[in-house]
Formats: sequence, structure tokens, C-alpha cells
Amino acid sequence: MDRDALADFLLRRRQELKPADLGLSAGPRRRTSGLRREEVAMLAAMSTDYYARLEQRRGPQPSVQMLAALARALRLTPDERDYLYRVSGHSAPDRAAFTDYLPPSLLRVLDRLHDTPAFVVSAIDEVLVQNDASRALIGDATGRAGMERSGIYRWFAHPETERAHYPVRDHERQGRTLTASLRAALGAWGPTSRAADIEKALRAASPEFVGYWEDHEVRRRFEDHKVLVHPELGEIEVDCQALITPDESCALIVLTAAPGSEAAGKLDLLRVLGTQRVGSA
Repeated sequence: MDRDALADFLLRRRQELKPADLGLSAGPRRRTSGLRREEVAMLAAMSTDYYARLEQRRGPQPSVQMLAALARALRLTPDERDYLYRVSGHSAPDRAAFTDYLPPSLLRVLDRLHDTPAFVVSAIDEVLVQNDASRALIGDATGRAGMERSGIYRWFAHPETERAHYPVRDHERQGRTLTASLRAALGAWGPTSRAADIEKALRAASPEFVGYWEDHEVRRRFEDHKVLVHPELGEIEVDCQALITPDESCALIVLTAAPGSEAAGKLDLLRVLGTQRVGSA
């Protein structure tokens, strides 16, 4: 780990990013043209103290998960991301393998979506980043680790909690869709990928999954229309649009409702509720 190189690199990338690039307000009292440390930490879902110690050359060696989060927060290119890994004492990720890397262009689109739920998911249904409207609708889905990050794994391993977001009538369809997505990911990324680990774990844990898996359905297609269940507002019908990256490793999901519809009113109310909760926290 090259602490000096890591600290200098993080500082320079932070200074070069403008708040507006990430959909943040500059505010009237900003003394720096770039991002503040606390803003990078927030975007990377880590403590400000942890990030500050990295810039001060006294932090611990970051994990690959932390580096992936920093690469997303700082909008690094693939070459910059590889450099970040190497100066931190890790091998650069295999660009042909399944990774958590998100193209800056995709993140710029998400940064500009404030009034509708939107999030980025991996090929195995890991929510990698989400906006506030998405958190108000489905909760914070980015704080998990290991296999628990995957919505596919949680759907079958923890059905009593994970399926609460969907009406019972849609459970079978959702289960089949998730299973077909996992098979597509496994086919793309191979037997040593996280997709393979999830498949093995679910084979041992869920007879329901095994039944769907043996049907050999393969698809990476998101439903155009779905019904989500919110604990306070009940069922909300939304249209689902997916912007998939060229390598199909992840997709930006945008949920909308027809203007003037009951669902649109519920999404508007969710934004207000979400703002009130943040303000009272």
C-alpha cells in the first residue's frame, strides 16, 4: 500500500469534482471548488473520519469493497479505478469479470433524477447506488454485505421479509424472473463468479429455487410494469425503465407513474414523507 500516492490521488480527484457534477448544492458558504471530505464519505457510504484518515496518510488498508465505493463516489474511469486499487495494495479487478464498477456517465444520469425513484443494480440484483426517492419507496438497500447484497439471494433465503415489497399474487413471477436473471449472470461470468456462489447456496437452502432453476429459463429483462407494496401507502403501480450498460453488468432502473394517477400521487407523498424523515432524524 502506497499511502502517499493514495492520499494524493484521492485529494486531487476530490478537488476536481464539482458539487453540481453529482447533483449536490454548492451552498453559499462553500470555501472549496471541489467536494468536501464529508460529501465523498457520504457518497461512498463510509464515515468522514475513515475517509479523512486515508487522505491524511494514516488510514488502514481499504478493502476492495471500500475501493469500489470510492471509485463510484469519485466517478473514476476504468484506468483511474485500476490505479486506485494498485496504490492501495490490491490487484486491479479483471475487467472481463463481474465487478461493481459503474460508468461515470450512468451515475451522472442518476444524479439528475431527483423526483422519481431510481437506482443502479448489478446483474445479480445488488443495489449499488440509489437516490432518496428510491430509499423512500423501498428502503436503503445498499448497506448489506456478502450474499445478502443480492436481492436474488434474499428473495429465496429470507422470503418472510424480502417479499413484503410485492403482492402475493406476483411472488411466483418475481421468483422466476430473479432465477432466470441469475442463470444469465452465471452464463456470462462463469463458475468462479458471485453468481455461481449464490446458485450453490440457494440450491442447498431453497427447494423453491431448485424447482425454478431446473426449468432453465434465461433472461436479463426487467418487467415493464410492476406493483410494489409500501408499508404505509399500500400498493403502488409503477412503470419500470431500464438503462443497461453495454457489457450488461448493471442497469439503471427508473420507476415512474402516469401523471395524475393514484400511483403518481403516492410517489409525490413519499417524497414529502422522505424529506420529513430526513429532517427529523
